[in-house]
Amino acid sequence: MASLMLENALARLDGALGLLEAAARRRIEAERGRANLETELTLMQDDRARLAAELDGAVSRLGEVESAATDVDQRLERAMNVIGAVITRAQAEMPHLDH
Repeated sequence: MASLMLENALARLDGALGLLEAAARRRIEAERGRANLETELTLMQDDRARLAAELDGAVSRLGEVESAATDVDQRLERAMNVIGAVITRAQAEMPHLDH
């Protein structure tokens, strides 16, 4: 009878150790998962910062391009006005060339 009780106790102990080992494995996997998530989060934050800097640069370049386009538009407008004035003056000075 003592040997049967000892065998039962050993079986329960073995079962408990199995449960403990399984719990320890789950805990280790959970910690690895957490470390992986933290690494991924850090990488995403780095990517976000890099993309934000690139976006700021692109917005700045866009502003420069828009400014240059406005300047070109103004110069073209002035050139067209000058050309129009020259044509008008030339037509006024040469009435026999009217079309």
